Amino acid sequence: MNATDTETAEPQDAGAPAPRQMGFLLLPQFSMISLAAAIDPLRMANRLSGRHLYEWPLYCPGDAPVTASNAMLFRPTRRFGDGEGLSALFVVAGYDAAAVESPAITQWLRQLARAGITLGATSTGTLLLARAGLLQDRRCTIHWENADSLREEFPRLHVTNELYEADEGVLTCSGGVAGLDMMLELIARDHGEALANAVAEQAIHPSIRPAHAAQRMSLEAKHRIRHPRLLRAVEIMRAHLDEQLPAREIAESAGISPRQLERLFRRHFDRTPRQFYLELRLDRAHDLLRQSTLSILEIASACGFSSSSHFARCYRRRFGRSPGATRSGRGDGAVAR
Repeated sequence: MNATDTETAEPQDAGAPAPRQMGFLLLPQFSMISLAAAIDPLRMANRLSGRHLYEWPLYCPGDAPVTASNAMLFRPTRRFGDGEGLSALFVVAGYDAAAVESPAITQWLRQLARAGITLGATSTGTLLLARAGLLQDRRCTIHWENADSLREEFPRLHVTNELYEADEGVLTCSGGVAGLDMMLELIARDHGEALANAVAEQAIHPSIRPAHAAQRMSLEAKHRIRHPRLLRAVEIMRAHLDEQLPAREIAESAGISPRQLERLFRRHFDRTPRQFYLELRLDRAHDLLRQSTLSILEIASACGFSSSSHFARCYRRRFGRSPGATRSGRGDGAVAR
């Protein structure tokens, strides 16, 4: 794969400003949808404006080809470390971002920051910016599935649940198609809302989402339930995954009796409240094992388990393998986003 645009824009006028160089650093197993959602709006802006507004050089660590999470192979179009003319560099990562340890990447990101070049990330690329020390005192975002692990590893970071964040020269995006909304915002700033709207229409994206739009589906849409007190009970559980609230306390906060709570969960989820709550906490532990550097004991505590042995028993019953096997990647069929 390369960055050549097959829909060529009109030749650049001699007096026209040079195209903005929006670089993308691709990490192994990066998310293809994150890359496409960020690059294609730039291509469309060139085509629809009839001008050469943007270029998008691709970088790979060590200048070696990189395989995306969907097994497609990408080759770099510019040498790693060559930041000549760059306006911005976006780190594009996927499920294995936590395993990336590269002093060369860290050094280059810091070098670009010192030079005043905008840095960005999509999906889990935010983690590499954080580890390079480039997110202090800035708001940032990441894919919702990785937000807890980022907060655990960097408790002083201001991690939000926004689709994307722009704060003091750093752009972070939650991933997926949110990159389209972020790039439409950049196009609007660079060249006006009319062009951004034309690109959105070309992408069959009739409503450009603001940064604060929700990353996740609403509980009502996800579970196809409308009972407000049941939804409130689930919200309470999701907000307290680091502890195990008694069913009576959850019922009281939701405005129903414990017996009503039990009936509602059995009717809508075919589980008791206790079973549903346990699965939520184990799912969070599963994500932390794969995405963070926390110890198994720390993860057990962060998910409301009083002992690592009890955590391990519950985890094995739910996932069919031990926490240690998940941490090492044995028997885990997860794919990158």
